[in-house]
Amino acid sequence: MKLAIAGKGGVGKTTLAGVLARLLAKDGYKVIAIDADPAMNLSSVLGIDKETTSKIIPISENYDLIEERTGARPGSSGSVFSLTPSVHDIAEKYGVLGPNNIKLIVMGTVKSGGSGCMCPANSLLRALLRHILINRKDAVIMDMEAGLEHLGRGTVKGVDAILSIVEPRMQSIETANRISKLAQDIGVNPIFTVGNKVRNEEEKNFLYNMLNKINLPIIGIIPYDEAIAKSDMLRVSPIDLAPDSPAIKAIDAIKEILIKYYT
Repeated sequence: MKLAIAGKGGVGKTTLAGVLARLLAKDGYKVIAIDADPAMNLSSVLGIDKETTSKIIPISENYDLIEERTGARPGSSGSVFSLTPSVHDIAEKYGVLGPNNIKLIVMGTVKSGGSGCMCPANSLLRALLRHILINRKDAVIMDMEAGLEHLGRGTVKGVDAILSIVEPRMQSIETANRISKLAQDIGVNPIFTVGNKVRNEEEKNFLYNMLNKINLPIIGIIPYDEAIAKSDMLRVSPIDLAPDSPAIKAIDAIKEILIKYYT
């Protein structure tokens, strides 16, 4: 099961990614969690302590690794670098071990803006992502930025589905629609929608009505839950703070739907 989780900023992608990864790992799955969001907050939702998190170097900022694997150091001009760097051991060497034996890989971002000096980093990131999605047998949960920049046609066949997270707000729904179109353009199918931070039946009905109009199936509704906000304040994983809270139970139900779909 290789899932990419996307949505408008602030809708709860990271919370869903972290809790879903923990729940799968608790069920005995070998899980790789990939933080591909520039905010890089997945470690705290997974329950990795602050000291360990502070020492994580994103792959895109590990210049020694990039130079070792591609033959060129970011920032150097006119360098020839490998487009197919060796990445088979990076998850084990540079992944961070979290609760329930989850392996976290923080990808980081490539600072583009037309700067060719960052191409070696981009080459390594793409090769690593392709390897994890296509060659490894782990369950993979990837916390994405709002767009699908990390998914090119060379890696897309490794993604089983996109979970598009939507709040009961028009801007969030419009973002979900754009994500759906981008995903279709690069061949990702299916796309599942998850409603999040839903406070009442009116908001739930709003989501169902609006998403039905753009043909996006909903596989779950996560209610607004104060425990999620509190866990963020305390920097504790929601699943550790309140394992029986309404939001965690809703995510567990979504997990069961996904397992049934892919087994």
